[in-house]
Amino acid sequence: MPLALYMDHHVPKAITNGLRARGVDVITAHEDGTDQFEDPELLDRANELHRILFTQDDDLLIEATRRMQEGISFHGVIYGHQLRVSIGGCVRDLEIMAKAGEAEDIINQV
Repeated sequence: MPLALYMDHHVPKAITNGLRARGVDVITAHEDGTDQFEDPELLDRANELHRILFTQDDDLLIEATRRMQEGISFHGVIYGHQLRVSIGGCVRDLEIMAKAGEAEDIINQV
């Protein structure tokens, strides 16, 4: 089953649009009305929706790592550095992960 992605508010719209053009199931925090949420609440919301959270926010990694260490379940996080990954590269890699990945492989993982 393809991975469903949840894009946090740091992700450029071009990435979301590129993924949608390739048939990837994507919801943005802005569309969901959660673009003002703090990192813990954003992870909780992605978990509620059974979606993998994609972020380019370094601080969100701290929250995900804390959850991993404390055994707090979350649906998974994919991180792409804002300056080291191009938009096209991000779209390409996320499409592969979404279409070929299994949710079980990323649950509680970064």
